[in-house]
Amino acid sequence: MAPPKGKGKVVKKKKELSSRAQYTMRMVESATCSVCKTPCARGMRYLDMMSQPGAVGRGVPCILTRRKIN
Repeated sequence: MAPPKGKGKVVKKKKELSSRAQYTMRMVESATCSVCKTPCARGMRYLDMMSQPGAVGRGVPCILTRRKIN
């Protein structure tokens, strides 16, 4: 008796990449925002928030450090 014939090799389709570019930004802290040569609204708002007593922050994404991924 011959072995049963299989369907063959299964080929997976590749996912199409989105046409929209993706970007990444570095997280900076208030010390970096305070000495920035080109201050932005987001950085200044974060700096004001961090100047309050007892404030705890994790940084803010800096638009000046934006890099393209892929």
